[in-house]
Amino acid sequence: MAVPKRKTSQSRRDKRRAQHAISAPRVSTCENCGSPKQAHRVCPTCNTYRGREIRPLRAPAP
Repeated sequence: MAVPKRKTSQSRRDKRRAQHAISAPRVSTCENCGSPKQAHRVCPTCNTYRGREIRPLRAPAP
């Protein structure tokens, strides 16, 4: 079984964990209605994506 030769210092451990923070999602505005939406996703208000109307699915996905 692999066992560490030396104890990992707190500084080294915390440097590695510095990348684990959760950031808030980036929000942009819809070109059609101006409401906030996430980039590269359908607008939840007017159901448009890149100037085209997107119809929601009739049946829910299994």
